[in-house]
Amino acid sequence: MFTALLVAAAVGDFRTRRIPNRLVLSIAVLGFVASVVAYPVGAGLLKAVTGLLVGLGLWLPFYLLGWLGAGDVKLFAAAAAWLGPVDAVEGAVVGACAGALLAILWMIGARGVKRTAETLGMATGSPAILTPDNSAVRSTLPYGVPIAMGALWAGWLPRLFMP
Repeated sequence: MFTALLVAAAVGDFRTRRIPNRLVLSIAVLGFVASVVAYPVGAGLLKAVTGLLVGLGLWLPFYLLGWLGAGDVKLFAAAAAWLGPVDAVEGAVVGACAGALLAILWMIGARGVKRTAETLGMATGSPAILTPDNSAVRSTLPYGVPIAMGALWAGWLPRLFMP
C-alpha cells in the first residue's frame, strides 16, 4: 500500500505538478494504521507522530524559502508516518540527493549543458542565482518524484546511511 500510494503521488505530480490533499491524507492515515498494527498502540502512535513531525520539520524550511511546494512537504510528512523518525531522516537525505540530480537534469533539458554548467559555476560564488525568483526551471520541477523515491528507499532499504 505504501509503495502504491507513493508511486501514485509521484506519477500524479509528474503529470499535473499537483499532489492531491486527499492522497496525502490517505498516506498519513494509513501510515498511522500500519504503525499501530505493527507495534503496540502507544509505540505505534509515537512512531507515526514523531515520523510525521520529523518529516515535516525536515522539508518545511525549503517550502518557506520557496524552493518546494506545500504538496511536496505534506507528501513527505505523510510518508514519514509510515517510516518513523530515523528512517524519515534517511528518506529525506535520499530524496534531496535525487532531487538535486533531477534539478540538474531538468536544467540541462531546459537550458542545455553549457548554460547549466555556467549557471552552476556562477552559483558557487553567488548561490542566489538558484533562488526561485531567478530560476525558470523551479516552477516546473515535479519534486514529488524524488520525495517519493527517498521515502520508498527508506521504507525498503533502511539503514543505508545509519548503523
